[in-house]
Amino acid sequence: MSQNTPEQAHNDAPIDSLLRPDAWSDYVGQAKVKENLSIILQAALSRGEACDHLLFYGQAGLGKTTLAHLVAKELGAHLNVTSGPALEKMSDLAAVLTNLEPNNVLFIDEVHRLNRMIEEVLYPAMETRKLHLIVGKGPGARTLSLDLPPFTLIAATTRSNLLSSPLRSRFGASFKLDYYERSDIEAIVRRSAAILNIPIDPEAISLLAGASRSTPRTANRLLRRVRDYVQVHHIATVTVDAARKTLELLDIDELGLEPQDRRLLEAIIEKFHGGPVGVGTLAAALNEDKGIIEDVYEPFLMSTGLLNRTPSGRVVTEAAYDHLGYPEPGSVR
Repeated sequence: MSQNTPEQAHNDAPIDSLLRPDAWSDYVGQAKVKENLSIILQAALSRGEACDHLLFYGQAGLGKTTLAHLVAKELGAHLNVTSGPALEKMSDLAAVLTNLEPNNVLFIDEVHRLNRMIEEVLYPAMETRKLHLIVGKGPGARTLSLDLPPFTLIAATTRSNLLSSPLRSRFGASFKLDYYERSDIEAIVRRSAAILNIPIDPEAISLLAGASRSTPRTANRLLRRVRDYVQVHHIATVTVDAARKTLELLDIDELGLEPQDRRLLEAIIEKFHGGPVGVGTLAAALNEDKGIIEDVYEPFLMSTGLLNRTPSGRVVTEAAYDHLGYPEPGSVR
């Protein structure tokens, strides 16, 4: 059987894994989080102890999973990965915890989706490294306690408000990941283009960064789509025109607004005169889930200054009127 060449192995690797930073120096942005994590990790290593349990929260695509991989690598530990939805039964959690080796890192993504019974079993595991299992049913049931090795739990969530106070309090440190600066996103696009061997003009990098919703995952997704475009059209270098044409095909504007974002803003302008409007009323008008509006659309629209939350409801800003080409309130059409 023939073996893959290094180039073929590079091409066969999953793109997300290929672009994920594997060293602190390659992780762009979130400087404050990196600084604090570095102190925690260095202290734990110098004491020869397992690192405190860590919680990362923030919008999707900001690098929570990447940070978990980097923490494990910095600690020289094996990373065990699971998710809240995957831990449905007590036996699921027990299997994960009993397979841990000393000083392993356990990463639970979407930790807010753990059910309460599983969560309560996790408390003593985090605090005293004990796994309490109930064996049998009815009057003959008994509790079996198993000792667990030292380990570090890293949890990630996009819905920190859904975490219970008892669970949140058991983490040694919690870090919020914020949207990235434009310059950081440009650096990420430049690095990813180099890894994928995509020649790209600086103006194209700037355009893609501006449309990336300040999120590395989106930036890399747009880069992959423009790579497809230039490959199909036999273009040697990603130019700003190629990048702009790709965004037009994807129906994404220069601020990164997608059709559903514009639809939300337009609904507030056209149906509710710019607001204020309650999120429940807005969800009904859009035939959209209230949670999707609050957790997916609104954070980015507010970060770009196009939408405000007020005690009376959601209000579209003047910047949104300008961006969408609507006359401002009170102006003559």
